[in-house]
Amino acid sequence: MHVGLGPIGAGIVRQVAARKGFTIVGAVDIDPAQTGRDLGDVCEAGRALRVKVTDDLARSIRASRPDVAVLCTSSSLKSVWPEFETVLKLKVPIVSTTEELAYPVKSHRAVARKIDALAKRSRVAVLGTGVNPGFVMDALPIALTAVCRRVDRVAVDRVQDARIRRLPFQQKIGAGLTRDQFMDKVRDGRVRHVGLAESITMIADALGWKLDRVTDEIKPKMAESRVTSQFLSVNPGLVCGLIQDGVGHRKDRPVITLHLEAYLGAPESYDAVRIAGEPPIDMKIDGGVHGDVATASIAVNSIPKVLQAAPGLRTMRDMALPSFFGG
Repeated sequence: MHVGLGPIGAGIVRQVAARKGFTIVGAVDIDPAQTGRDLGDVCEAGRALRVKVTDDLARSIRASRPDVAVLCTSSSLKSVWPEFETVLKLKVPIVSTTEELAYPVKSHRAVARKIDALAKRSRVAVLGTGVNPGFVMDALPIALTAVCRRVDRVAVDRVQDARIRRLPFQQKIGAGLTRDQFMDKVRDGRVRHVGLAESITMIADALGWKLDRVTDEIKPKMAESRVTSQFLSVNPGLVCGLIQDGVGHRKDRPVITLHLEAYLGAPESYDAVRIAGEPPIDMKIDGGVHGDVATASIAVNSIPKVLQAAPGLRTMRDMALPSFFGG
């Protein structure tokens, strides 16, 4: 069952519909314009999927009895708790792209504990995953440290030309705003990448490091010339994206540094991991991992692992290693 049919949710539907081994039995979205329509039409799957979109989550689960729900509705763990509660009370496992679920930090742990407890009572697993958080800036560097006998520092750089990303992502990084509008939205949490603190904490726990503090700083990237995407046009002097740095400090030293640049018109996209230690590791993915395609893919590829996982709230750190699943 698919819950949430925005750009990422729709991308997951298209992948599931195209792969062997999956059968779509239900779809739920709160947008009244989608209700009653065929899921294939809503998600532009290229064919009818013979599943009607509804707006009633509990009723749809009871009617279709899914083996797993893929939930893509919000970045906020607090916001999605009612949906998680409904699904878990009906004893259905969950794969979710909710960023704050990927590795809940202190401010989200109360909700995370409720999800974990309810999942265990229902004897099902819940996984928060995605490309970032969930892979590029946490699971991938953690895996690379497996060949090290000593690790001193971990640094990850993710630079993206946001012109290829979905509209909600371009809006989330503040493209098209003035500097003052950008800073106002940063202060109220509407403009930011969600997940750096989660990724830093996941890495630290995996390495057995106790951090003194975690910082997360955001500043605007200003357009020097006019830049356009499929969705937006940004004039010189306006914000075309953001630069965000998350740092984990241990014994008053920065030991985990996550640097993100996401803006319209970035001249180069790439993902890089540098591990200072023995042996040192220096890895770069030229062109970067496409955020929207990869987020949908890792959610789909994690479905078989969630069905096999122990009950409770799971993370990419404690899950069996996911891989492409071709059915």
